[in-house]
Amino acid sequence: MRRLIAGLTVLAGLASWPWIGAQAAPAAGGAVERNAGRGTNILIVGIDSRAGLSAAEKRRLHVGGEGCDCTDVMMLVHLSEDRRRASVVSIPRDSYVQYATPEGTAGEAPHGKINGAFRIGRGPLAVRTVEKVTGLSVDHYLETDFTGFERAVDDLGGATVCTDKPLKDENSGLDITTGTHHLDGNRALGYARARHLDPPGDLGRVRRQQRLLADMVDGLTLRGALADPVKAADTARRLLRSVRTDERTGMNDLIGIGWALGRLPADRTEFATVPISHFDHRVPGVGSTLLWHESRSRALWEALRADRPITGDTRIMPVPETRAETNPAGIRVRVDDAKVATALARSRFVVTDTSASAPAVRPAGPAVITFPAGREADAATLAAALPGARLRPADRPDAVFDVAVGSEPVVVKTVTYDRNVAEGAPVTADRLRCSGSPSPASATAQHG
Repeated sequence: MRRLIAGLTVLAGLASWPWIGAQAAPAAGGAVERNAGRGTNILIVGIDSRAGLSAAEKRRLHVGGEGCDCTDVMMLVHLSEDRRRASVVSIPRDSYVQYATPEGTAGEAPHGKINGAFRIGRGPLAVRTVEKVTGLSVDHYLETDFTGFERAVDDLGGATVCTDKPLKDENSGLDITTGTHHLDGNRALGYARARHLDPPGDLGRVRRQQRLLADMVDGLTLRGALADPVKAADTARRLLRSVRTDERTGMNDLIGIGWALGRLPADRTEFATVPISHFDHRVPGVGSTLLWHESRSRALWEALRADRPITGDTRIMPVPETRAETNPAGIRVRVDDAKVATALARSRFVVTDTSASAPAVRPAGPAVITFPAGREADAATLAAALPGARLRPADRPDAVFDVAVGSEPVVVKTVTYDRNVAEGAPVTADRLRCSGSPSPASATAQHG
């Protein structure tokens, strides 16, 4: 009987749908008109703060040192108007932006890393800054800290992650082997915070955070935790023990968000990172920052404002003629043909011309790429520039790639490496989750 009453109460509360955020009041000093665009936008942030943590908690969480009292994680979730698609966009914490004007101040707002808006004006300024730089209105705001994240993951049943190589980062405490792992909150925090991995820095870390979120939603869906309003309400109650919200976000809103996400198949949930044009923009007094790619980021926000999918939009992520999966600038190549060496150098391979010692008679067949064993990804990048070349792995200490030109003509293609494509291109959740994971769509049908 209590379950029935709870269900009726929830359903009564949902009578105000559709939908979430439609009745939200404007935030004071908001940068854009409330509900600019269609659909619903939710800003999720994780705070880097050590306030209130004991020495033992800092050791357990691997969060030694001084916290910045800023947003360490920032994700903007867009639910489409028809609730048939979700787009999750990660905003790197070092993005260099102009803040919204803090309340009670006059004059031009300062510039800085986007994560610093929280330190100046807490959640309200973080929200208004995101609204200012994206042109989107934020309808709901969710915030947690280190201990809140740990508790949320534990309360929601843990998180499943997978990796095709060992991951170890002493700074975050992450240490997992190749394969699939079910992590508790503590280990999931280490996974989400790790930066000293390959690829290093924020974009690789952000992609791991996206994988974590995608697999957590999958897990909740497969367990039926979002299957109907009653189950979604129980999940929302558990979440509210560790997540803070703004005044516009209540229990019914969280139930609606959870229920909508839980009913989406993986190919209807998109993940992306804001496209970057400069990855080490130095600003005096601020340090190394990230500059957004002006036209691509504008296309991203326009697509969300128009309630369109972001995957497959070539304005957001152009498709190069010949794509390089890894950076040619990190691949040292010896080439025994001068013309081929010059052509490869144009694609920014680090080339040494050894044509002076080339054989007088070329061996029959195509060019051969001899590469250090374990560098298969880089070998594929070099092979993309030399279509038709044969690949030959070898154990060698010098980590140099050798290209021996044969008797057949060599065509050299210009390859394009784009870090945005490699680490943050818009993809659907089925491309991020662990291979072999059951389809959440089938679980929705099962539980619904």
